[in-house]
Amino acid sequence: MNKDPRYWHSRGYLPHFDKDGYTQFITFRLADSVPQAVLENWRDDLERDEITDADFRRRVENYLDQNYGDGSLRIPAIANIVQETLLKWDGERYRLISWVIMPNHGHIFLSPFDGISL
Repeated sequence: MNKDPRYWHSRGYLPHFDKDGYTQFITFRLADSVPQAVLENWRDDLERDEITDADFRRRVENYLDQNYGDGSLRIPAIANIVQETLLKWDGERYRLISWVIMPNHGHIFLSPFDGISL
């Protein structure tokens, strides 16, 4: 993992990595897909160095795969809005390599073009 601080940003949430031309795997989730108390416990574990970044990501992925929350993305019309939004900038801001939309989260694999910040 690239740990160069020039490319890591945070707005009070989990840190995000952003570098021109760097192919990225991005996971997004619905707000109710992981209870806030669970996230706070995991963040506390991270801050106390009780788990690694990789362990944290595994915990999140495992929890997301349990389909917690109302799963609004299982509704075809909503999933289609997300998909159309991803496709809108394909070829202009990034190269969209692949994506999947699950009931409560999604995964995106893309390469942003030079000069484009995610």
